[in-house]
Amino acid sequence: MIAESLNIPKTVVLRILKEDLGKRKLCPRFAPHSLTPEQREDRVTSCQDIIAMADADKIFNKIIMRDETWCFAYDPETKRQSSEWVGETSPRPKTLTFLRSHIKTILIFFFDSQSAVHKEFVPEGKTVNAEFYKAVMDRLLKCIQWVNPAAFCCRDFFFVAR
Repeated sequence: MIAESLNIPKTVVLRILKEDLGKRKLCPRFAPHSLTPEQREDRVTSCQDIIAMADADKIFNKIIMRDETWCFAYDPETKRQSSEWVGETSPRPKTLTFLRSHIKTILIFFFDSQSAVHKEFVPEGKTVNAEFYKAVMDRLLKCIQWVNPAAFCCRDFFFVAR
């Protein structure tokens, strides 16, 4: 853009940026969250406490949780699109989010203390009502029967919806 607007060769622009101005072009590194060291330490401590409780009390092994979340498709920039000119001693730039597109859906996710039990996306245009959820629960029971047949036979599990 600089070369076109000033009507000079790109090689001249690059030489000025690199040699005269000491700039370099870097791609940003994606960082999903920017947490302080205290926040990271609190997360680790909380997770360790939950694991200790689950090991001590076997009731946690019988709980199946459900959660829902909106999932968006993202239009990430290419490396070339996200590159920035920075000074010689400048740190690598970070990008915290992608741009959302118009595509979105709901993810319904079931999990226990060991792993994911069942997950499914709500099809586009589908209404989430009692009939839809009954079908989801039927598919969930089939997954429980396949993943943990002993718990399924004696119905030794609990559902917790968030």
